[in-house]
Amino acid sequence: MSGTTPQGITDERQASAWVRGMFGQVAGRYDLLNHLLSFNLDRWWRARTVRKVAPVLADPKARVLDLCCGTGDLMLGLEDRRGAPVVGADFCHPMLVEAKRKVSTRGRRSVLFEGDALSLPLTSGSFDLITCAFGFRNLANYEAGLVELARVLKSGGTLAILEFSQPDNRLFARLYDFFSLKVLPRIGGMISGSSDAYSYLPASIRKFPNAEGLASKMRSAGFRDVEIERMTFGAVALHTGRKA
Repeated sequence: MSGTTPQGITDERQASAWVRGMFGQVAGRYDLLNHLLSFNLDRWWRARTVRKVAPVLADPKARVLDLCCGTGDLMLGLEDRRGAPVVGADFCHPMLVEAKRKVSTRGRRSVLFEGDALSLPLTSGSFDLITCAFGFRNLANYEAGLVELARVLKSGGTLAILEFSQPDNRLFARLYDFFSLKVLPRIGGMISGSSDAYSYLPASIRKFPNAEGLASKMRSAGFRDVEIERMTFGAVALHTGRKA
């Protein structure tokens, strides 16, 4: 399998179903745990992503999709910067319920739909910008996902993937390993009620391609001008590229 491989899963269909169910279980506590377990750095990572794609957002005619939008934090950040609605998509219904609640309570206008990133119900060449924050790692097939995103983007359109990566500082890497293997599963499982979800998280990061590996996959899928911006000693990486 070229995508995520939860323990005991043997094919892409099973992987997709497992991930959908897992996120559905933790949707109600997802934001709390994101902020708590990242020491609020997740807010900064998303804000940096919004700044990176600001030139596209400045075009009032640009069509913007936030894929694997989860509870909508990046989607709403994009809308705030743009001053106009964007589109959010996720294949986990409980996550979309949380995102819809935020849109409503904050008086925003972004729209949401339920859809699988590997088979989007969208016309080819529909969007000028696609963002994906901490969701691409969970796809059942990374190569197929990139091909599908390239299909949906217009020529010259921008893809921005914000994802966990491998720290490039040895000392920080040791601390990161201890936290993700020992602390994160215990706290995450206790608060969310799902120990599987927060054991899966560090395992999925270790199986995911490193920053250069993901950049290579993007180029193979037809993206050009691929750039990597590492954050927090390389624990997170923002990849951007243009559809040729």
